[in-house]
Amino acid sequence: MKTVTSKDGTTIAFDQWGKGSVVILVDGALQYRAFDQGMVQLAELLAPHFTVIHYDRRGRGDSGDTQPYAVRREIEDIEALIDEVGGSASLYGISSGAALALEATLQLGDKVKKLAMYEAPYNDEAAARQGWREYRQDLKEIVDAGRAGDAVGRFMMLVGMPADQVDGMHQHPLWPLWEAIGLTLEYDAAATGEDASVPAKRAAKVEVPTLVMNGSESFPFMSITAQTLADAIPNAQHPTLEGQTHEVESAALAPMLIEFFNG
Repeated sequence: MKTVTSKDGTTIAFDQWGKGSVVILVDGALQYRAFDQGMVQLAELLAPHFTVIHYDRRGRGDSGDTQPYAVRREIEDIEALIDEVGGSASLYGISSGAALALEATLQLGDKVKKLAMYEAPYNDEAAARQGWREYRQDLKEIVDAGRAGDAVGRFMMLVGMPADQVDGMHQHPLWPLWEAIGLTLEYDAAATGEDASVPAKRAAKVEVPTLVMNGSESFPFMSITAQTLADAIPNAQHPTLEGQTHEVESAALAPMLIEFFNG
C-alpha cells in the first residue's frame, strides 16, 4: 500500500502494479480495496502493459474522509494520484465510478489522456429519475443520522432487492465490509447527479478518446445510456461486451481496455 495527500489534506491509499503509461481504476458503490470485486484481477491483467493504480476512494478502507464532502474533493483525489505518478493518466471507472471518472475528465484538462466507462448508472426514464430523487432524499436523511447499515439496505432496495429481504442480508458474511463504508453511498449519489439522467450536454464537452461500454446481459437501460453517452461524446466508441452483466468479468474487460489504452 502507498499513500498520497489530496489537496484538502486527506490521505488517499492506493496499490500500484506494472510500468508504462498510467491507468487509474475508479470503483463504484460499495467497492474498495478490502472488498475487491475484480479490480485486483483487472489490474494484474493490465499490469504487463501499463502502470495501474487502484485506490480507496475517500471514506473507504485506508483512505481518510475530510469533511465537508464534495464531488470536487474526489476529483482532487484523482488529481493527486495523477500528480504522484507523473502528471498524466487514463481513467477507467465502473458504475458510479464511471460517473466520477467522467467528471474528473471534464475538470482535469490534459492530465487525463483517455476515459473508459463501464455502465455509468444514468437513466433518462421518468420513473427512474423520480425513483432516484426519492432515493437521494431517503439516503440524505439516513446518512445525516449516521445509520450506515440502513444506507446499505436502502441502496440494495434501489437496485432491486425486495424490502422484506434486506434484514436477512445483515447475516451475509460481507455485510460488515459493506456497512463500514455505507455512509459513502451518498458520495456515489452525488457523483451520479441530482436525478441520474444522462448528462449528455456535459459529456459533449469531453475532448479525449472515450470508451463507453455495457454488458449484453445487464439491465436493459444500460445499453440505451451507453449509446446516448457515446452519441454525445465527440470521440467515443461504444462496444457491448457479450454475455456480461453489471458485474463485468475482468477477463472480458481487460482485452478491450488494453486495445483502447494502447491505441
